[in-house]
Amino acid sequence: MSNDWTPTRRQLVKAGGLGVLPLGALGAAAAPDDLITRAVPRTNQRVPAIGLGTFMTFDTLSERGRSRAREVVRRFWQAGGRVFDCSPLYGRSEVNLGAIAADLRINGRMFLASKIWSTGEHLWDDSHAAESLRRTAGRMSLDRPVDLMQCHSLVNVDVVVPLMHAWKQEGRIRHLGVTHHEPAYFPLLASWVERARLDFVQVHYSIHTRAAEERVIPAAAANGTAVLVNMPLEKARLHRIVQGRPLPGFARELGIRTWSEYFLKWVISNPDVTCALPATSDPAHVAENVAAMRGPLPDAATRERMVRHMETIPGFDRIATDPWYPGKSHDGVVSRAQAAIRRRSPWWPS
Repeated sequence: MSNDWTPTRRQLVKAGGLGVLPLGALGAAAAPDDLITRAVPRTNQRVPAIGLGTFMTFDTLSERGRSRAREVVRRFWQAGGRVFDCSPLYGRSEVNLGAIAADLRINGRMFLASKIWSTGEHLWDDSHAAESLRRTAGRMSLDRPVDLMQCHSLVNVDVVVPLMHAWKQEGRIRHLGVTHHEPAYFPLLASWVERARLDFVQVHYSIHTRAAEERVIPAAAANGTAVLVNMPLEKARLHRIVQGRPLPGFARELGIRTWSEYFLKWVISNPDVTCALPATSDPAHVAENVAAMRGPLPDAATRERMVRHMETIPGFDRIATDPWYPGKSHDGVVSRAQAAIRRRSPWWPS
């Protein structure tokens, strides 16, 4: 596949073109009627409200790690999950996800949200970004447009967003968006939502980190932009502080059975959130995550009560400064590269 790859008319028709792809068309086993889904405002395509992130969790070099990732994908798909978020930045994650999707024969039916993390040899050089798009399509064995391409963490955003608009017009991608996870960048993220005709914005949002409510999410609602949520579980930090604690009675009355449901239902009960993207490498945790996209959602008063309850739990106020994935390790390309530089560098962020 060359850098100037453009799908044929037959491939566009096969993929549903640039129009609406009904939820039932996403898999042979159509999603059950009780699944909570949300519409993408600009296309009215409906997607399940819980997706699957792959940062660190799919970056594995071992056969055991790949086997676990495969089981995560299999259980997620079987439960009605269809949205997968990945990036070339995530080490082997995109390679592993592509191989698993091809093995399970779902690569042509999943909603793939990938990313561009690219600059170029000079300003406005699009060759690196074009090569990244080509690699993503190849790794995922796609003969159709990528469902969603996002400018990762606003890297080279002034170049990448116009380029993605060109790709969308040319039929290489179906949707475009921008992402960030650091609240300090949320004003800039919101400004792109307000002026760049984006289909999606991906932002860090959780019961702990609620800054996206101030401008990013309202801007998305006002501009017809779908909202993907990264870090809805704060990379296992929320689970660490509630370990061994029972759920509050009012949550059980709502039908919430696990802390994962508690945290994820809080996120997707915001009506302007399209899909939350928890990541896991543990197949047992998939059932807890996907359970959040079924059953009743908390109303505004209950959401506020859920926050107030978390504020009584020691450590909740310090989550933002705690290390990611407490007590967990991911021995992949990213972790190894990070460790190698840390050994060489005389300074490391605290």
